[in-house]
Amino acid sequence: MNPIDDRNKLAGRTAKGTFAPGGSGGLGGHAYVAPVAEMRREAGNRFDKSFSSKGQALAGDAQAIRIILDRVLPTLRPVRASHGLDAAAWRTLAEAGAMIVQAAADGDLAPTQAAQIVTALGGVAKIIETTELVKRIEALEARKASAGCKP
Repeated sequence: MNPIDDRNKLAGRTAKGTFAPGGSGGLGGHAYVAPVAEMRREAGNRFDKSFSSKGQALAGDAQAIRIILDRVLPTLRPVRASHGLDAAAWRTLAEAGAMIVQAAADGDLAPTQAAQIVTALGGVAKIIETTELVKRIEALEARKASAGCKP
């Protein structure tokens, strides 16, 4: 049998076996840099060279200013204050949906808000449907068990 050679494990370590100052302590002696982090660092290093519109914008070119502002400050979407919907007045989910669509048509509710609420109502409908199906299955199984039927 050959004895195990641990001399390579001590490379880059002190006499106590701890990592020497200045060493990464990782495999291969090099710190790992993720590809995305590397690309971001390179983009930051070359920002002035790669962003040719900067000089034109500083010179007063309106088109270059617009390009920079479009990238830095995206266009804002119009947002309306939330509408106080009276959920107590809804007797059914269908009625709720109709009221939401009417509120959007009347301009009382933004179309994007109406779409989000209707989507949420669809989720509620699925939850109700699933809950009712579970109750029905449990009732059928209980009836089957009380009748003495084997599964």
